[in-house]
Amino acid sequence: MGKNVAEQLVEMLVEVGVKRVYAVTGDSLNYFNDAVRRNGKIKWIHVRNEEVGAFAAAAEAELDGIACCAGSCGPGHVHLINGLYDAHRSHVPVIAIASTIPTGEFGMDFFQETNTIKLFDDCSYYNQVATTAEQVPRMFQTAVQHAVHKKGVAVFGLPGDVAQLDAVESVTAMQLFNNKPVIRPSDQELKDLSDLLNGEKKIMLYCGIGAAEAHDEVVELAGKLKAPVGFSFRGKMGIQYNNPYEVGMTGLLGQPSGYHAMHEADVVLLLGTDFPYVNFMPVKNKIVQIDEKPERLGRRAKLTMGLCGSISDSIKALLPLLTEKKDEGFLKSQLEFYQKVKEAQQVYVKDQGEENKIQPEFVAETINRLAANDAIFTVDTGMCCVWGARFIDGTGKRKMLGSFNHGSMANAMPMAIGAALAHPQQQIIALCGDGGLSMLLGDMATIKQYNLPIKLIVFNNRALGMVKLEMEVDGLPDNETDMINPDFALVAQAMGFKGITVARPEEVETAISHALSEEGPVLLNVMTNPNALAMPPKIEWAQIKGMTESMTKLMLGGKMSEVLDTIKSNYKHLGEVL
Repeated sequence: MGKNVAEQLVEMLVEVGVKRVYAVTGDSLNYFNDAVRRNGKIKWIHVRNEEVGAFAAAAEAELDGIACCAGSCGPGHVHLINGLYDAHRSHVPVIAIASTIPTGEFGMDFFQETNTIKLFDDCSYYNQVATTAEQVPRMFQTAVQHAVHKKGVAVFGLPGDVAQLDAVESVTAMQLFNNKPVIRPSDQELKDLSDLLNGEKKIMLYCGIGAAEAHDEVVELAGKLKAPVGFSFRGKMGIQYNNPYEVGMTGLLGQPSGYHAMHEADVVLLLGTDFPYVNFMPVKNKIVQIDEKPERLGRRAKLTMGLCGSISDSIKALLPLLTEKKDEGFLKSQLEFYQKVKEAQQVYVKDQGEENKIQPEFVAETINRLAANDAIFTVDTGMCCVWGARFIDGTGKRKMLGSFNHGSMANAMPMAIGAALAHPQQQIIALCGDGGLSMLLGDMATIKQYNLPIKLIVFNNRALGMVKLEMEVDGLPDNETDMINPDFALVAQAMGFKGITVARPEEVETAISHALSEEGPVLLNVMTNPNALAMPPKIEWAQIKGMTESMTKLMLGGKMSEVLDTIKSNYKHLGEVL
C-alpha cells in the first residue's frame, strides 16, 4: 500500500534530522499528526500555544542545527508568528509546517483562512504553499536547504486535502546538502588588513555569535596583537571561557570595561557580530568588520574595511601575515580596568537585600556559582538579560539562549522546553521575569506533561523592570509598569510540580541548591527588589537629568516612598556616575 503526502513529509523530516514537532494539533494538521504517530521516529510535542512551540523549536535549532514546529490554519498560523520572528532574526534553521484550508476553498473567505504567503513572508527565507502532490517533495527539499544554508525560517504550506493525497516520488535530489565551505577574504584583502593591524598600536577585538566556533583562533589572534577581547551577549558563552584577554561586554547590558576598550583602541576589529546599538560604537577610530554575510557590513558603523568570511577561516589565513606585537601597555591597562569593574560588580552581590527585596545580582551570582559546568540557561528579555549577561559565566560547555535580536518577552520558559527535550541529560535553568512568565503561563502544563526537569527561577520584582528604567531615564514617571502577580509557586503546584517562594536573602542559596538537585521541574518564586536598576556601561548626562526629572515627578505625584526606595537601592551606582 502506497504512502500519502503527510507520510512522505514525515519521512523527509526524519532524513534531515528532525526529532520533534512542536504543535497544537487540529483540523488541517490532523493527517500530518497521524503520520508522525505512525512513523514513530519523531515525537509530537503538544504545547498549549503555538508561540511556545516556535520558541521551543528556535532553542532546539540553535543547540542542534535544525528543528520543526507546526500550526493549523488561521489562528494556529498567527500564534506561530512571534516565535518564528525570533528564530529568523536569530538566524537559526527552523522548519514551520503551516497546514491550511482545502485548496478548493482558497480565496473564498473560508473558515479560518489566512494567506500564508503574506503572513509569513517577513519572517522566513522560504515560504510557499504546495497545491499538488508532485510539488511536495521538491518544495520541501528546497525549504530545508533554505533554512539550513541561509540560517533562518522556512515555511511550508500544506493544505489539509493535499496531505491526504497519494505521494509522488520526486524527479530531483531529495537529500540535505549540509555543506561547510571555506569562506575567507581574498589574498589582497588579507594583506591590506594585515598591513593595517601591523601598523597600529592599540587594537581591540569585538566578537559576536559568528565567532563562537572560533574561540581558539580568536585567543591566538588576541595574543599576537596584544588585543583585549570584548563580546556581544550571544557571543559570550563561546568567547569568554579560557580567554586571558577578555574585557567583557558593551551595550545596554554590558560593563564599562568593554565600552572603554572599544573607544580607547586605534582599531576595532568586529568579528562575526551584528551588534545593533549604533550609539555604543566608537566614531573616532578605525573599524574593520568581518562577517559571513556581506550584506551586514557597515550597517552599524563607518568602516575602514568590510570583509566577507567565516571568522575561523579568516583568522587562520590572517595569522601568518601578522607581526607579533611586543608592547602590552594597552592590553594591560584594559585588563586592569576590567578587574576593577568586576570587583565593583561584587558590591551588588554582597548587598543581598532584605525580605521581599532580594537583590537580583545576588540571585544571579548564586545561580552562576551553583549551576553545572555544562548548564543551558535561557533568559527572558529585560532585566533577566542584564543579570544573565553580567553574572552567568561561560565555561566552554554552557549555553545561553534568549531573544537577543527580536527582543520578545516570554521567551525563557518556552526555550527551556525545547532545550530540555533536546538535551535531557543537561541542567536547564530558565531566568524568568514575572512579566514574561505571565504571558505564556499555560505552558507550564507542558513542562509537567513531559516531566521536563526545568528549573524556573522567577525574578519576581512585581514590575516591568526594564520598561520602568527606560521611562525613568527619559524623564518620565513610570506608569502602568507595576504588576499584581499570582503566587507563582502555587501556580506551579497547581500545574503538578514543586513551587517554592523565596522571600528572604538567607534562603536563596539553599533554595537554589535544592532546586538544582531535584530530578523533576521546580519553580522558585524569588521576591526581588523592584527598585534595583541596571545602569548601562556609559551613563549620559541626559540619562542623569531624565532620572532626576522622573524622581521629581514621582514625588510631586505623591510617590515619595518609591523615590526613596529607588535611591536607597541604587546609591552604589553613584561611583559609576561621578
